[in-house]
Amino acid sequence: MNLYFRLLWVWWRARFKPPILIGDTIEMTLRVWPNDLDLNGHMNNGRYMTIIDLALVEYLSRAGFLKLAWRHGWRPMLGGSLISFRRGLKPFRRYTLRFSMPCWDARWSYMRFEFLQGGQVMAQGHAKGAIVGSGGIVSSEQTYAALGQKAASPPFPASVLAWIEADRLVRV
Repeated sequence: MNLYFRLLWVWWRARFKPPILIGDTIEMTLRVWPNDLDLNGHMNNGRYMTIIDLALVEYLSRAGFLKLAWRHGWRPMLGGSLISFRRGLKPFRRYTLRFSMPCWDARWSYMRFEFLQGGQVMAQGHAKGAIVGSGGIVSSEQTYAALGQKAASPPFPASVLAWIEADRLVRV
């Protein structure tokens, strides 16, 4: 199954799902296709991040952000990710991707994702992203105000705080 087809399918289906607010959690039911596999016969580790991009498209579409971004010439940009693999996703098996944006700071929005199958966590992690315009990164305050949402973030989960610190240490 072609990834562009999946991207268009996710975007199209998102238009008919209920709107969400930034901070809400969505779940997507997906399937492992042959072109998702590596030589070990399970989903390729790089494919997980591509699938997370699909979740981001649904999330931003349902939050009303994609229309807003189009009008302002904004685009989402990934700034980093952390993923932990527990079990392999096998061919043709269905799985659920749980995706949320639990917190943000002045520059970054932090995402949480979990790949689930049969109630078991197969992989999980975090990613951070920003919105970029012609003048560079658009502040979270400006982004959330344009969406009609308050700019104050909920408290940061301990796992996000630890990841931010680890990311800082890697950059030293």
